[in-house]
Amino acid sequence: MADLWEYRWLLFIGTGRTIALGLCGLVLALAIGLATAAARIGGGGLARRLAQGYTTFIRSVPDLCMMLLLFFGGQTLLNHFGVWTGWWDYLEINAFVAGAVTIGIIFGAYMAESFRGAHGSIPRGQFEAAAAVGMTPAQTFRLITLPQLLGYALPSLGVNWMVLLKTTAMVSVLGLQDLVYFATSAGRTTRNPFAFLIAVMVIYLLMTAVSQWVLARLERRYTRGRMIRS
Repeated sequence: MADLWEYRWLLFIGTGRTIALGLCGLVLALAIGLATAAARIGGGGLARRLAQGYTTFIRSVPDLCMMLLLFFGGQTLLNHFGVWTGWWDYLEINAFVAGAVTIGIIFGAYMAESFRGAHGSIPRGQFEAAAAVGMTPAQTFRLITLPQLLGYALPSLGVNWMVLLKTTAMVSVLGLQDLVYFATSAGRTTRNPFAFLIAVMVIYLLMTAVSQWVLARLERRYTRGRMIRS
């Protein structure tokens, strides 16, 4: 306990960065997932094939492998491009930005499938009624589909968020000084890694418990809204 108390501020800072990383990755994943689902549902042939290829590829490759590939491969491509254009000699990607973008790209594929499944849960009669009154596809999506999409997708999105939150621990391999990075470093310094790993476990359990509480309240709210409309 003395070692944990001595390094408590590092654990607090690491926890804050982990939460920020998860939320930034979540926002990007939701945006990518919504755009991909829209392409698969109402896009043209090329857009539909590209969206399906993206979701298939991302979900087939292990998250850690994809994270390393996007971080190191992306940095290599950027530096080759800079040398080729003469705009820069060397560019180092910020570990936090790289982690958030990578998580967003990975989980955007899972969010897309969640949104696509939720779209299938919306009663077809609503779309037929929208077409009957002369609403355009864009109006139908904005006024009918989008307000209901989150409610139907929320249980699946909640599962994705829980997995995403745990995946943030992998970003430490990119050099980001997050909770896992600080805990393992402190464990090596004090030669007491077990205590710090237990602390990491407890902190992740607390973050998961808070997330479950928030998700349960959101589900009750959207379920009550659907019951009132029905």
